[in-house]
Amino acid sequence: MATATASGEVGSLLKQWRGQRRMTQLELALEAGISARHLSFVETGRSKPGREMLLSVTEQLEVPYRERNEILLVAGYAPAFPERAVEDPALSPVRDALARVLASHDPYPGVVFDRRFNVVSANKGMEALAAAVDIDASLLEPPVNVLRIGFHPRGLAPSIVNLGQWREHFLARMARQIAVTGDDELKDLLREVRAYPGGESDPAPPSGVSEFLGPVRFRAPDGGEWAFFGMFAGFDTPFEVTSSELALELLFPADERTRSFPKEAL
Repeated sequence: MATATASGEVGSLLKQWRGQRRMTQLELALEAGISARHLSFVETGRSKPGREMLLSVTEQLEVPYRERNEILLVAGYAPAFPERAVEDPALSPVRDALARVLASHDPYPGVVFDRRFNVVSANKGMEALAAAVDIDASLLEPPVNVLRIGFHPRGLAPSIVNLGQWREHFLARMARQIAVTGDDELKDLLREVRAYPGGESDPAPPSGVSEFLGPVRFRAPDGGEWAFFGMFAGFDTPFEVTSSELALELLFPADERTRSFPKEAL
């Protein structure tokens, strides 16, 4: 009975992920190298899937490593992908790479965060940007969250000139990430950030700011503006849960004035 229940749960999970990816049973079966009949039996709980079959199907569905492990556990198999703390000695090459990128990007802001947008590390440029704004101390208590600091009315939000545009950009990114992961905590965070006030209308950019870069614009202490455009990156071929979920955001100056950052912020 327990095996039948587990098979039914695994089948429901696979069907759910297939629906999110908008693939038919035939399309998925062809990509995974199995018969559509077998996949149908697995999805309905009539057949217990093998470990290799689950790995092949979840690979084709691009299921994140964390969720692949969960599917394997539900089916009664050991996880396929290790998960380590960021501080684990085995991840020292990952930490070293991120530290090197962040340090080389100074004096401009850079930050590393996990899949729930919690800060893992930040460079001096990001610290200078935060120091130029009066951020509520409660937002700086661990785990520090990039989106709460960025869009909460007691965070960076009052200093972001084009708050509406930049918030919509991140809300769309969150929505895409939720579609990929199905993460319930991300869904709660999305609802929270959507409820924050402000950003209903954005003023036009000043001359000298290239709008094709889609920059985020901050109010500088002297009444002027800093304009940054962003670069988003992750690890290309991670085979470990934690590193696969890390993201790097780097801000570059979008105009001549911002090239003098952070001297103006200090």
